[in-house]
Amino acid sequence: MTGNMITALSCSLAMGLLAIGSVRATNEGAPIPLPAPKYEIRMEKSVMVPMRDGVHLSTDLYFPVGAGVKLPVILVRTPYDKRQIRPGKSWFGNSLGMFAGQGYVVAVQDKRGRFESEGIYSLAVKEDVDGYDTDEWLANQSWSNGNIGTYGCSDLGDAQTWQAPARHPALKAMIPQASGSSTGPADNIYRYFGVYNGGAFHMGAATGWMLNNGSKIYWRPPPWLPHDKFVEVAEHFEPGPINALRAKDVDLKKLFWYLPVIDMMKSVGHTFTDWENVLNHDLGDPWWDQFPYYKGNEKIDVPSLFINSWGDFGVNDTLWQFNYFQENAVSRTARNNQFVVISPTPHCRSESVSAPTIIGERNLGDARYDFWSLYLDWFGHWLKGEKSDVIKRPKVQYYLMGANEWRYADAWPLPGTDFTRYYLRSGGSANSRMGDGTLSLDAPGDEPPDSYIYDPASPVPTGSAAYGVDDGFRDQRLIEMREDVLVYTSPPLAEDTEVTGPITATLHVSSSVRDTDFAVKLVDVSPDGTAMYIQEGYLRARYREGFARKVLMEAGEIYEIPIVVESTANLFLKGHRIRVEVTSSNFPRFDRNLGTGGNNYDESEWMVAENTIHHAGRHTSFVTLPIVPSNR
Repeated sequence: MTGNMITALSCSLAMGLLAIGSVRATNEGAPIPLPAPKYEIRMEKSVMVPMRDGVHLSTDLYFPVGAGVKLPVILVRTPYDKRQIRPGKSWFGNSLGMFAGQGYVVAVQDKRGRFESEGIYSLAVKEDVDGYDTDEWLANQSWSNGNIGTYGCSDLGDAQTWQAPARHPALKAMIPQASGSSTGPADNIYRYFGVYNGGAFHMGAATGWMLNNGSKIYWRPPPWLPHDKFVEVAEHFEPGPINALRAKDVDLKKLFWYLPVIDMMKSVGHTFTDWENVLNHDLGDPWWDQFPYYKGNEKIDVPSLFINSWGDFGVNDTLWQFNYFQENAVSRTARNNQFVVISPTPHCRSESVSAPTIIGERNLGDARYDFWSLYLDWFGHWLKGEKSDVIKRPKVQYYLMGANEWRYADAWPLPGTDFTRYYLRSGGSANSRMGDGTLSLDAPGDEPPDSYIYDPASPVPTGSAAYGVDDGFRDQRLIEMREDVLVYTSPPLAEDTEVTGPITATLHVSSSVRDTDFAVKLVDVSPDGTAMYIQEGYLRARYREGFARKVLMEAGEIYEIPIVVESTANLFLKGHRIRVEVTSSNFPRFDRNLGTGGNNYDESEWMVAENTIHHAGRHTSFVTLPIVPSNR
């Protein structure tokens, strides 16, 4: 979710529709509460919904008592055990109860091969057809009015975008939240299949997920039991991944260092997951084609309200989906009704923030937003035919960090954005924040390059939201004292400078090894020296010409490296400085490049690299920042 230029219409709509805290009275500083229910809820547990191949998926149904005979349905498909998100067990479960209490049938389904559902789980296998078949079943029930919406965050958000191209006619609206793992080759040169970023293995997130959720073997009641007995047994059963029973005993920080990476799960007894398959197949391997990752030829016919946050790993994917759904819509209704909201929070936390909103070490003011009213208005419009202004509000709504306020626009990127090059410059000693690196609007002349030693035995530690490793925006000053981190800093800003939009970096590099990584980080430096993480990007050099082919480096040759940095919306205040860090690792968020030019995942030996950033003549290196004019 992100921001765009604000038109006069957007501004007036924002004032009238989106004033934070104006929709419902709240306690001082408390998260915005769920609306009070209108109906009591009756639950029908573990209904086995048939798929086209004979597999049955266990589904809980929440019915609003007395709401009517024919009701709209909200579908949630989860790999994380539907029993754990029943109302009263989590704030997310309470939100499902909220929807039921407002007059919707809520269907919560264990995905294929997960917990009570039959079949074998594998990544995104059959996500599109299982979603379609579930829609078909729900639309044809006697209590359904034939209108279905979908809801959920993270993998539950991916489930929605995966089924969207199947285009079931009953699917009338979606709210995909943090759906950052559903893209594939269509999002070329950036991210593949959720577990790769810039060609590097997203190890921090993948390790924790596989340990706790990746098993293909589940204890569950036998499928031949009559339904009433299945439900009875399930209430006293603990269906779950066998391997996860041991996950709590794993020393995660120790495991991150294990080599070879492909044997990490086996080393702790997790022997039946997708870990090896994910690593064994190159990004251009046809093996990935069996899954519904986006390939660039999908057609969309469903209005969608995308939700994500600047502290999430997949915000670029969400913004890409927002545009892709518009560009590939088969109807005017779908094309004109794609919306996105971006908060400043970590993964799946947009709805639950308090004030002051402190994310990591950064105070971001009051980022509360009445998502619950927005969601009810959205589903009310599309599933019940209720009249509201929900589709008249701005297409893009985003929180501008630094200014600490919500902004609104109608396109992404923002119309009128000035994509500005900030050049990396130095006298050849940009190593650490004590070096001579500068960030300048003026292109350099004849300047010496900057070099550093990258040793896989001593990688640069992750200093940001590493999704399973850390949480939030944090001060980078300690990391910036390392000699293997190049630091380039602008002069103090003469005026507030808004950076909102997509960010890229273009580096001219050389290396002593055949393959290495390059990491770029954007930092906001306060007058007191605090160096606050804003966003980052990453690229494994072998994929500099695209993910479908691997091109190794020759020692001493200079190559252009294009790096996609995650989008952001940050106001660099007057007197602050813009800083860019460059290095060759971000551990344990990403696996270490061992420098051999081999597979990397099956190796235990490494080579120390001398990496060089060139920034003179025709080999300039720069970041391109989206500068939003102050007079917008």
